[in-house]
Amino acid sequence: MNTVIIEDFRFVYSQTKSSWDKLQHKTILITGATGFFGKCMLQNFICANNEHSLNINIIALSRNPEKFIVQNPEFKHDCISWIKGDVKNFEFHEQNIDFIIHAATDVNTHLITNEPLSIYESIVDGTKHILELAKQKNTNSVLYISSGAVYGKQPHHLTHISEDYVGATNVYDKDASYGEGKRVAEMLCNIYNKQHQVDVKIARCYSFVGPYLPLNGHFAIGNFINDILHNRQIKIQGDGTPQRAYLYTADLMIWLLKILTEGKPCYPYNVGSDEAINLETLANIISQYSRSNLGVEIAQAKTSAPPAIYVPSIERAKNELGLKVFTNIKDAIDKTFKFNSK
Repeated sequence: MNTVIIEDFRFVYSQTKSSWDKLQHKTILITGATGFFGKCMLQNFICANNEHSLNINIIALSRNPEKFIVQNPEFKHDCISWIKGDVKNFEFHEQNIDFIIHAATDVNTHLITNEPLSIYESIVDGTKHILELAKQKNTNSVLYISSGAVYGKQPHHLTHISEDYVGATNVYDKDASYGEGKRVAEMLCNIYNKQHQVDVKIARCYSFVGPYLPLNGHFAIGNFINDILHNRQIKIQGDGTPQRAYLYTADLMIWLLKILTEGKPCYPYNVGSDEAINLETLANIISQYSRSNLGVEIAQAKTSAPPAIYVPSIERAKNELGLKVFTNIKDAIDKTFKFNSK
C-alpha cells in the first residue's frame, strides 16, 4: 500500500477515534465507491480493519466492479463486498445495513452540459432509491454527499458563502442540472427525515486535492499536477483570477466521519477549506515541482471584472464539530505529488 495512504490514515484515525468506535462491527453501504471520494473512503476502511481489527464490513456499489478491481487490485479486500448495479435501481439485499455513505454522482462536465437530464435523474432518483433503502433497513444514519453547487454562483460581494445563504442555481444555466439536482436531493433527504424518521447528515462539499484526485478531468488543480508529472507547461485558459480553496483528502475523511457520526440530521455542513487561492497563484506553486522551469502560461489578460469565487464559510463545522483545515495547501500538493509518483 502506498505510504502516503498509510500515513494519512494514521492521522485520520488520531483525529476521529470516537467515530471509529461507533463504526466498529457495523455494515456500511458506499455508493460511488469507485469515484474520487469512494476510493479515499475505501482505503480508510481497509486501513482501519488492518491496523485496528474493527471488523467493519463494506458493501460497495459499482456499475462494473469486475473491471474496477482489475484496474485497481488494491481494493480487492476481505472486508469489501462488491455489488453490481445502478444507484437509481439496484436491488436491495437481505443483509442488514447500519450506515450508508451516498457519494454517487457523475461530475463529468461533458455529461453535465450535454446530457443534463441523465445527470439530474441520476442524482435525484438515485438519492430517493437510497433513502427508500435506509427507511426499509432502519439504518442508523445516512451521509449524503451534496455540493456547494446548491448555492448557485457565489455573489462577488461574499468572500465566503455560509449554509444560511438562500441563493440558488439559475435553472436556465447550461450546467444547472448538477446543482439543482443536488438541491432537490437535499429536499428529499429532509422529507424522508421528517416523514419517515430517516437520519440523514448532509455534507456540502467544495474543492479537494490529494490521493485519487482525477488528474485528467475537470479539476484545475488535478490538471496542473498532471501537466508537471508529464513535463508540460501549465496553461490556464482564462485569466487566472478565479478563487478556490482546497481541502486535503485526509482532512476530508476526518470531516466526513465526524459529520456521519456526530452531525445533526438535515442540517447541512459546508465541507472544504476557507483559505482562498486564485488559479494563477496555485499554478505557480505547482509549477515549482517542475525540473524544467516551464513556468505558467495564462491565455487571457486580466480585466476589471470581479473574479469568480467558490469558497465556503466553514464556521459551522468549526464551531459545532471542532473541525478545521489541518493540512495547508503546500503540504497537500506535496503529498499529492508523492502519491502520484509511485
